Amino acid sequence: MDFTIKVAGEAGQGLQTTGAALARIFSRLRYHVFTHQDYMSRIRGGHNFYQIRISDRPVTAPRQSVHILVALDKESVDRHFKEPLQKGLVLYDPELVNEPLRGDNYLPTPFALIAEEVGGKKIMANSVAVGAVLGLFNFSPEAAENVVRESLEDKSEEIIKANLQVLAAGHRHARENCKMLDQFRTKPAREEKLLLINGTHAIAFGAVTAGCRFYSAYPMTPSTGIMVYLAGKSAEHNIIVEQAEDEISAINMILGASYAGVRAMTATSGGGYALMTEGLSLAGMTETPVVICEMQRPGPATGLPTRTEQGDLNFVLYGGHGEFPRVVLTPGTPEQAFWATNRAFDLAEKYQIPVFVQGDQYLADCEWTGPAFDLSRLHYTDYRLRGTALAGLTGYRRYSFTENGISPLAVPGDSKHLVVVDSDEHDEDGHIIEDAETRKRMVEKRLHRKLESLRREIAPPDLYGEANPEILLIGFGSTYGVMKETVDSLRETYAIAMLHFSEVCPFPGLDRFDYRKVLEEARSTLCVELNATGQFARLLRAETGFSCSSGVNRYDGRPFTTDALLDEVLRLFGGA
Repeated sequence: MDFTIKVAGEAGQGLQTTGAALARIFSRLRYHVFTHQDYMSRIRGGHNFYQIRISDRPVTAPRQSVHILVALDKESVDRHFKEPLQKGLVLYDPELVNEPLRGDNYLPTPFALIAEEVGGKKIMANSVAVGAVLGLFNFSPEAAENVVRESLEDKSEEIIKANLQVLAAGHRHARENCKMLDQFRTKPAREEKLLLINGTHAIAFGAVTAGCRFYSAYPMTPSTGIMVYLAGKSAEHNIIVEQAEDEISAINMILGASYAGVRAMTATSGGGYALMTEGLSLAGMTETPVVICEMQRPGPATGLPTRTEQGDLNFVLYGGHGEFPRVVLTPGTPEQAFWATNRAFDLAEKYQIPVFVQGDQYLADCEWTGPAFDLSRLHYTDYRLRGTALAGLTGYRRYSFTENGISPLAVPGDSKHLVVVDSDEHDEDGHIIEDAETRKRMVEKRLHRKLESLRREIAPPDLYGEANPEILLIGFGSTYGVMKETVDSLRETYAIAMLHFSEVCPFPGLDRFDYRKVLEEARSTLCVELNATGQFARLLRAETGFSCSSGVNRYDGRPFTTDALLDEVLRLFGGA
């Protein structure tokens, strides 16, 4: 069982409401769900869609082929009517087209008319669409009641009941009029509950559980959802959330908060990060722990604000003036994003460095189902020197030279000891210096000595599929799911695997897993990236000396689909 539903229309028609409701209903029925969105950078108008994939097994990427198209405007009919499979179905409002679309695979569904006749308002047309889709699968309208109530919790009981009646009417219409119901038979669902979450909420939840107490950012798609989530949880979890006037202020605010003794974070996209780079170097010089979430979108400049890309890898790896250590984590799933955020706060405070969690619009917006996170695995260590431990010291030097380069990180104002930091080069006490010897020792302390330990912290890439593959897909970040499904589709025919990097700076060593051996022994290697210049392939070559035999790059602002990557692999290596 594996169905894809596409809800298409213009901004302002409630596509996200419809799609999100269906996703939640299916996940609560304990089916696996994967969703992704395609939307324009405008409040009203334009063409958008919300795609939901439902299955009785885990699904991790979108498919190009569609089984049910719910067209809420005429443009959606014109654009997508060829997409459904031969046995697929198009639900459309006959009032939107000049003449009826004939054939069993078209189901005229007067969304607005049913909503007005049953509920009294055309605005409830989305509920008709939800009910019609549930009707096609023969799921009871009652399965949607809790979701409808949650979505309309700020509305009156009269409005909620009207929407439920409209939903039931859409259900009846589909059951009574569709001639293809046999094509949408479902299999029994799983017994255990599934968590439905997107990358944005996973990162924000990870920040909450990691003890984040201060968050400052300037709204910038696709990172804004993190701020919205944390603002909604701020009172419950004692988090200060500040919308800054710009990204320069945002990063300097979190530097101040971190200096004052709390865990702090910001999030942005490429254009905002460009403004943060001076503050990033300040964090490097003052050895102030901060977490920065950089969610990519196509650039340069404004680019495509609501689309996806992996074009900022080099920018995050090398942005900022001067040399200082940083960590860059590149999760590929919401679950990985949750754990990466928890890990980011730990590494930032342990090593007193900036740590990045890098994602993209695709990871931010896609929803996945999976088991609930095992919160017993959460790691929290307060590395700061405070309270009696700090007060009991006879003396304190903020930048003391140590064997591993990590100096005691005291909370200012928590004792009689003075905590001095400076953006100029400084001595162990934090005071400005000019001599060459101190400069040399400080660079070695905060860069070389820390990097020795940091490299041992970095996790090796994940090898999925054949242990000794002939065909090897390679990627980082959000390409995880599409590579995994491609491997699953081909592993009965080919010796194929994927190598996915979720931590890229410092680059993983070979002591825990000799992945270079896997690379060299594979007959064909394909680097899969959402950028035009093969940034990760070049990083891999620079760090290991290994060059991939092929690369597939997409840079039109859209994610890879399983169908497209599968076709590309077969085109390149079908004879392997």
